[in-house]
Amino acid sequence: MDYYIVAGETSGDLHGANLIYALKEQDPNATFRIVGGDKMEAASTQKAVLHTSQMSFMGFIEVLLNIRSILKNLKNVKADLLRHRPDALILIDFPGFNLKLAAFAKQHDIKVFYYISPKVWAWNTKRVKKIKRIVDHLFCILPFEVGFYDQWGMKVDYVGNPLLDAVSQYRFNSTFKEANNLINKPIIALLPGSRKMEISKLLPEMMKVVKLFPGHHFAIAGAPNFDQSYYEQFMHGATIPVIFDQTYDLLNNAEAAVVASGTATLETALLHIPQVVVYKANAVSIAIARRVIKVDYISLVNLIMDREVVKELIQNAAHYDAIAEELDQLLNNRSYRERVLADYNALAAIMGEPGASSKTAKLIDKYLK
Repeated sequence: MDYYIVAGETSGDLHGANLIYALKEQDPNATFRIVGGDKMEAASTQKAVLHTSQMSFMGFIEVLLNIRSILKNLKNVKADLLRHRPDALILIDFPGFNLKLAAFAKQHDIKVFYYISPKVWAWNTKRVKKIKRIVDHLFCILPFEVGFYDQWGMKVDYVGNPLLDAVSQYRFNSTFKEANNLINKPIIALLPGSRKMEISKLLPEMMKVVKLFPGHHFAIAGAPNFDQSYYEQFMHGATIPVIFDQTYDLLNNAEAAVVASGTATLETALLHIPQVVVYKANAVSIAIARRVIKVDYISLVNLIMDREVVKELIQNAAHYDAIAEELDQLLNNRSYRERVLADYNALAAIMGEPGASSKTAKLIDKYLK
């Protein structure tokens, strides 16, 4: 089979890479053309038609400011898709871009598979009607999504969460602390996100927390789209290490973490690291989001559990004083910390076992045959 796979963000690149490996197990002769990042390039042994570093814009205002680039990217991918006409188009999350691409593919009789449902349950739920028209098969990774789609008369496949695959398959480095000079003191991990807007708004607040915990090492999880110099402009001369391509090792060795809202919140929970979740965006984007988004939480951990398991500090609340206060509770209040870890155990039970990539690959192979 000839597959065309599109992921527009760092997390989608990870899941896309694991899906490519699983598809190769189903069909060793499968060929791939990708829109994605470094991990998908490595898995497919193909250069990306368009790299995730050129695609990821966050927030309503940010999207508007970059609309010309987004439309150009979409036009180029549409043209490339028609030139190659794959057996299947596989779209991974990234709905603003991918739903438009799905509609285009459907018009041209290209079979469309959608892996990782758009978050239509959070806002603009009427998009389900469009998804029913333009997507041949939808694969969901959150347990509550099956019931949501069922209410709209749409049958979907629940395949489990691919983060379970990523965590279970990761080979942890037993010498991580020594290799990164993080010995003798416990570690607090800082995960300021994978996009420019996130990092520029969150990292300065995180850096103000560092001086309040002199008994700890701090380390920043670097995103693959950036280099050391990009982070340094927000670090005010501090010598905090920025560690690339070792986020799981950093978390696995941390006593606690400060995490930008997104996929990383769930990864941190699956690794059983107490965390405080932070989020900042353009003020207008936040105001719009608060009017249209219909969920009570922003972190995947709380959304899945349908209650507050981890503290969420949003916009002005994501201030270094509040971050430090929550960190203090996670580090020094034993009963509070144990409650969080017990909730993580309950979350793991809900999430189930690894195997999402393999299940999805088998279903795609089945549906195509």
